[in-house]
Amino acid sequence: MTKSLTMLLLASLLVAISPTHAAADVEPGFVPLFNGKDLSGWKLRQADGHPSWTILPGGILKNTVEKGVHGTDLVTEKKYWNFTVRYEYMTPDKSNSGFYLRGRHEIQILGDYSTGEATPTGNGAIYNFKAPDKFVTKPGGEWQTAEASIIGHRITVILNGVKIHDNVECTTATGSELDRNVNEPGQIFLQGNHGTVSFRNLRIKELPKDE
Repeated sequence: MTKSLTMLLLASLLVAISPTHAAADVEPGFVPLFNGKDLSGWKLRQADGHPSWTILPGGILKNTVEKGVHGTDLVTEKKYWNFTVRYEYMTPDKSNSGFYLRGRHEIQILGDYSTGEATPTGNGAIYNFKAPDKFVTKPGGEWQTAEASIIGHRITVILNGVKIHDNVECTTATGSELDRNVNEPGQIFLQGNHGTVSFRNLRIKELPKDE
């Protein structure tokens, strides 16, 4: 009886810990961009900008923009060249933000579920450059998942499980960029001066420069 009970407890323990191990192996090569506790590795685009970013329980990074007040953009201290980045975001309806690759190419974030239409300035667009191939925006207040890869000057984006940009060549900055040095590494840039947005589970995998 004692031996059986011991075996049962061991089996239960293995079941309990195995998902954690599995989760750690699901995304080999990815490292967190945000530690869920503080802004280590990040800085405000304008040092004297309005402090609109807060950290909420559950590792949520939230930018709150009240009516008539501009928030402040947030950028990584590190610069990147080729990479895949994964993140989740949530906005209220009609709120406006953006996720910039190398600080120059904006993947638009917009609470435009009610429009039902993919546009060059809509959610998931390479801003004012190319509309998503398909409209897959979720309603305001729901988490959306994104994966963006940039290799050389080509961008691929998967939004909510659907590929909406496939190896799109983009050799120009798309607006509100940190700079226009498109042939150099650049920072990850979270747009904070337009509207309220929340992020979580930001992680990145650097890719070989010649991939």
